[in-house]
Amino acid sequence: MATTDLLRTQVKKYIDEADDKTVQMVYAMLEAEHQYDFWDELPDNVKKDIDESIRQADAGELFSHEEVMEKYKKWLRNDDKIIHTI
Repeated sequence: MATTDLLRTQVKKYIDEADDKTVQMVYAMLEAEHQYDFWDELPDNVKKDIDESIRQADAGELFSHEEVMEKYKKWLRNDDKIIHTI
């Protein structure tokens, strides 16, 4: 019997003898393996921009929330009322 076939047989035996919690954990692990990964569907230019953003963040090339809010506060006002706050 091939190694993979032997493993399948052993795994099935373990599953048949496992308690509910173990079966649920194995199921969750297998389900996670088959879940859709949106990254694969992103256009290459978007992936490139995300990778560049991560590189910038890792290099410390960041702005604080306060710096951004100060710079762009003129767009947050409507008739002298703040229309967006955090």
